[in-house]
Amino acid sequence: MLRMTGVRLAESVSKHPLNLREASATLLPPLPLYRRILRAHRNLPCEMRSLGDDYVKAEFRRHKEVTNKVHIIGFLSQWKMYLDQLPPGPEAQSFRGKPLDPTVLEKMSAEQLGQLYGVMHVAKDVWRPVSPEQDGREPTPSDSSKS
Repeated sequence: MLRMTGVRLAESVSKHPLNLREASATLLPPLPLYRRILRAHRNLPCEMRSLGDDYVKAEFRRHKEVTNKVHIIGFLSQWKMYLDQLPPGPEAQSFRGKPLDPTVLEKMSAEQLGQLYGVMHVAKDVWRPVSPEQDGREPTPSDSSKS
């Protein structure tokens, strides 16, 4: 029973099971990974960068005291996969994310689904168009033609 729980915890969200030796060989240590993610965010649109930087910082802070090696490897491997999926350089300006794989959703805990739901709402608020009244300025004729 205990072995099965360990195996399930070590599962990767990819199609292949997580091989701890291979994963640790391709993983970056936490601090260099954190820095590379924040550097990659520099190329994203301003709103995405702000949201992404805040989320990355919060997640790394939340996992700072984790001692379970399987959780650490899973955490670092998922962030490395995220980093690898970000487009490099100026082409990141047009990046709008990608759909979440349904098998990933099935493997998420209730806490993870709650976090994802929260991120979804924050992301919607970031990308919601702001009316001139909400922005604190007088509406112009060009603003009314956009509606």
